[in-house]
Amino acid sequence: MSPGTKVTREVLEAGRGRLRVVGRAGVGIDNVDLQAATEAGCLVVNAPTANTVAAAEHGIALLACMARNVSQADAALKAGKWQRAKYVGVSLVGKTLAIMGFGKVGSEVARRAKGLGMHVIAHDPYAPADKARAIGAELVSFEEAIAKADFISLHMPLTPATSKVFNDESFGKMKTGVWIINVARGGVIDEDALVRALDSGKVAQAALDVFTVEPPAKDSKLVLHENVTVTPHLGASTVEAQEGVAIEIAEAVGGALRGALAATAVNAPMVPAEVLSELAPYVSLAEKLGRLAVQLVAGESGIKGVKVVYTSARDPDDLDTRLLRAMVTKGIVEPVSSTFVNLVNADYTAKQRGMRIAEERVSHDNAAAEAPLESIQVRLSHVQSKFAGAISDGGDIVVVGRVKYGVPHLTVVGPYEVDVSLEGNLILCRQIDQPGMIGKVGNILGRRNVNVSFMSVGRTSRGKQAIMAIGVDEEPDKKTLEKIGAIPAVEEFVFLEL
Repeated sequence: MSPGTKVTREVLEAGRGRLRVVGRAGVGIDNVDLQAATEAGCLVVNAPTANTVAAAEHGIALLACMARNVSQADAALKAGKWQRAKYVGVSLVGKTLAIMGFGKVGSEVARRAKGLGMHVIAHDPYAPADKARAIGAELVSFEEAIAKADFISLHMPLTPATSKVFNDESFGKMKTGVWIINVARGGVIDEDALVRALDSGKVAQAALDVFTVEPPAKDSKLVLHENVTVTPHLGASTVEAQEGVAIEIAEAVGGALRGALAATAVNAPMVPAEVLSELAPYVSLAEKLGRLAVQLVAGESGIKGVKVVYTSARDPDDLDTRLLRAMVTKGIVEPVSSTFVNLVNADYTAKQRGMRIAEERVSHDNAAAEAPLESIQVRLSHVQSKFAGAISDGGDIVVVGRVKYGVPHLTVVGPYEVDVSLEGNLILCRQIDQPGMIGKVGNILGRRNVNVSFMSVGRTSRGKQAIMAIGVDEEPDKKTLEKIGAIPAVEEFVFLEL
């Protein structure tokens, strides 16, 4: 099926259980109702790899085209103007290219840019550093990447964290005369801000294959700007890529019809009702712990080692943890990626991202316990944290949770014991243990109409260090968080979306 074909709940229900698989000939599956497909027991597969090279080549094509003013010079010459002096270009050799998003396409662009003699740096919060080094690229922070780059090529997914991440503020931190290429998703750029940056000269030129709204308006200031080169979302549009996508999706659909579950499946297989009923709150707990842990990682450090520890009174043969491991992976990967993670593709996804996920089971001495699990621990090793309080004595980011009254709860952060429901969102504060801290933070949130659902304080010893875990329904604005950080006893804080 193509992007224009809509597989809605009505279509799936009309199949009356006979529709077994939906194949999307490409990456995006926005036109498929995944929830309805899962409910109907219909597997959805896509073709995520066949157009990688085509997209990378188009990025390089736009890079070279822009650097040498090809599109502008072509239009001028066809209009009868011979303007050699006006369209003097710039050389690529020796220039610094920042690749924002070092996944399949970004890494292929890096390989080609190195062949052009460019110095390549890259930013991807969770890309393996050894993979970048093997290609000859240096992983750096977002701030360092945009500040050092002569050219910036975007290859990041569109997520809540990346939406309009290139805005007035980020453009202001770039070199004057920087060049921008986007073959990723239009929404990662604030298009009005880009027009302002082009008008001021902060951005010399931009080459865009994607737009926030496609097709863009005919009177779009961005599209019509003299220093912008545009193409109509042609990243995957080569004969070879189209053929490769067709073959890849045909193989995935064929395998699904034979009963083989491909790694490109994007919706979870049906789980027996009795198993799902028992594990449901632990499935939610596992995902939330993964989602919480990944947000504690400092962006440039990457994630390699993940360990999941299950404490249970059950015999190991009576507890299948594959679904729980998959949900930890889902929590870690999905907040920073457009990848859909489930029981089918979790291990494949982790391997592709260079993550090694180990599991350990610890016997719980209460043999009469009816619950399948006492607790789940997620431990990230060899990473830096943007919240030092989450680092355990062993130097790892550690979070532990359990299910209480059917609801996932956070019970340990680093060396601190807490007790807070993982519903809504979470604020963690590390502070000096002293009276009045709960009231001070609570008053700041209350004055800003932020509803507090839970609040818990854990400490190492009286009068020393403490962590306050605060469950909130809404995301506090920047000023509210700054006021919390300005409390003298607060040493650090972090807001986490769950």
